[in-house]
Amino acid sequence: MEKQERKSKSHVLAIPVPAQGHINPMMQFSKRLASKGVQVTIVIFSSKVLKHTHRLGSVEVVTIDFVSYEGKLSSDDYLKQLRATVTRKLPELVAELNNSSGHPISCLLYDSHLPWLLDTARQLGLTGASLFTQSCAVDNVYYNVHEMQLKIPPEKLLVTVSRLPALSALEITDLPSFVQGMDSESEHSLLLNHVVGQFSNFREADWIFVNTFSTLEEEAVNWLASQRSIKPIGPMIPSFYLDKQLEDDREYGPSLFKPNLDGCMEWLDSKETGSVVYVSFGSMAALGEEQMEEIAWGLKRSDCNFLWVVRESEKKKLPSNFAEESSEKGLIVTWSQQLEVLAHKSVGCFMTHCGWNSALEALSLGVPMVAMPQWTDQPTNAKYIADVWHVGVRVKANEKGIVTKEEVEGCIREVMEGERGSEMRRNSEKWMKLAKTAVDEGGSSDKNITEFAAELARKFHET
Repeated sequence: MEKQERKSKSHVLAIPVPAQGHINPMMQFSKRLASKGVQVTIVIFSSKVLKHTHRLGSVEVVTIDFVSYEGKLSSDDYLKQLRATVTRKLPELVAELNNSSGHPISCLLYDSHLPWLLDTARQLGLTGASLFTQSCAVDNVYYNVHEMQLKIPPEKLLVTVSRLPALSALEITDLPSFVQGMDSESEHSLLLNHVVGQFSNFREADWIFVNTFSTLEEEAVNWLASQRSIKPIGPMIPSFYLDKQLEDDREYGPSLFKPNLDGCMEWLDSKETGSVVYVSFGSMAALGEEQMEEIAWGLKRSDCNFLWVVRESEKKKLPSNFAEESSEKGLIVTWSQQLEVLAHKSVGCFMTHCGWNSALEALSLGVPMVAMPQWTDQPTNAKYIADVWHVGVRVKANEKGIVTKEEVEGCIREVMEGERGSEMRRNSEKWMKLAKTAVDEGGSSDKNITEFAAELARKFHET
């Protein structure tokens, strides 16, 4: 049951980056705050969100027309236009909400990728809270780059714990792609500046929140907290899959995608417990044709049931007739309700690009992983999945950068079969329990959210 709301009358305005992987955690944080009696309005700058979504539980949703950047992450023009649009629209929106809601906005909760919103908050007389949507280990990397403690590209093969605190030493291939220098020069420079820029006013924000939980990244959290106060509040996934404190909280909410309903759940229902490999590389990754073929034949060679999400734009890269030839064991869909799939008893393994939301979902639902990172923070997440949390195996690419069908098959078998796979499942169950404990009433993340709500109420009554 949802706890009775404690009306503080404080009003928070939340602004995520208009990309699905950023909207989701911000939406969940907003719902959690609302359950503590805070009035929350979330603003999504996108033309893709369904316009009739005005309220999600206790959270008011406002959409403002703006072209969403799925696939345009490296566009400097896009980022400039987003900043211009948000800074132009925000003052009038705040004034409008102050008049219509009866409770003036007191705090701007913004995605850490939009650090300039702290200046806007100050100009509007608001406090500022920043939500970091990456892992704390990745935050530590970017922070050290910002503080010029880590050179780009790194000079040594090993990043030591004293320089980059984490649970284990990181090799260059474990660092985020922008820090490795993997990406093309212009894109690399722009995106590196963007992710490192999250720390441009790190010490000035009134609150810093991180979508992780203390027991998952204890050393990384403690080290970053030694630089300034930070509050882990994760994992930010719908309450139904964790603590069930929030009533009817089964999905994130506003979606930029139309889920594919091709009998996906019915297909899973027909499979044995733990027999299905779920394969998804997120909303932005685009694999080459050769790589898609290797994955396809690797799945077939593994002889496991598989559910593979292949976006419409990627389907042409599949081997001809592959879907038909593998229909006895496999189902290919263009999108899925990932949480429902991962929570299904027939799913025994998740082959993932290691986006942070996907990793947190798998950890929270106790599903071991085959880690196949592509770019951004994913190599670091893959390192932790395989070598720190011991809940999966990381694929190894050949000299051409291709993960072969033999490697795909071998990694799937390692997770799905044998003693090593059993150990990964036991570890996955351990982290699942710890994730639930963190967000349940009185857990570490729940306490941090409760304290934030109390501070907002106190500041509200002081004004």
